Amino acid sequence: MDLSTLFSLEGKVALITGASKGIGFSIAEIFAAAGAKVVICSRKQGALEEMASKLKTKGYEVTGIACNVGNLEDLPSLVQQTIDKYGQLDILVNNAATSPVFGPVHETSSEAFDKIMNVNLKAPFELSKLCWPHLRKSSNASVINISSIGGISPEHGLGIYSVSKAALISMTKVLAKEWGEAKIRVNVICPGLIETKFSEPLWNNEKIMSMVMKKLAIKRVGSAHEIGAMALFLACPASAYTTGAVFTADGGLTI
Repeated sequence: MDLSTLFSLEGKVALITGASKGIGFSIAEIFAAAGAKVVICSRKQGALEEMASKLKTKGYEVTGIACNVGNLEDLPSLVQQTIDKYGQLDILVNNAATSPVFGPVHETSSEAFDKIMNVNLKAPFELSKLCWPHLRKSSNASVINISSIGGISPEHGLGIYSVSKAALISMTKVLAKEWGEAKIRVNVICPGLIETKFSEPLWNNEKIMSMVMKKLAIKRVGSAHEIGAMALFLACPASAYTTGAVFTADGGLTI
């Protein structure tokens, strides 16, 4: 058996949101290294061009397309530009997320609630629907949603964020069940504490880190590339019989 083909993305096209840094960028780099043509998306074209250039110097095929996924009217253009550039779409990674508040739910404004739900849940919902007609043409279509361990058990101070991530897990299962006949697999990754700019208020807080370390089986913060490696498994033929699954990568925090 040639194991290299099981983890190859040669000839595939991937669209990754929230991909100019952190987990999204690591997924993009690993996908590109596995042979995929990758479209990275975030709000600022300048940041995308900078990160795409870094990957291109390694010989990877990467294109940056600016899009604020919170502006739902911009999503059709993102998908169309991807198709115009590469002619197909095989993998969608819904990674973009926001968490503008930290504190108890009763102090969370309706405006913050709407923003969190719009970016973390509605954008993946709408973008997945837009990608559906293209994904169904693929020989190995995969949608990967990036949730959080907060979606499994609510995180302190991140109540509505946790609600949005729990809903994303549920939506993953719904899509997996409905899209199976079209041979589109849909899975979700729930990272724990990963050292990214997004989570810096947590891993840079000594009090929070002290509490987290007591609960971890693996006594360290995770890396973005460790999430990228799991995403590669879910994108490639190695996971051909896996759909509707919820994967944690949290150092054992949720054991």
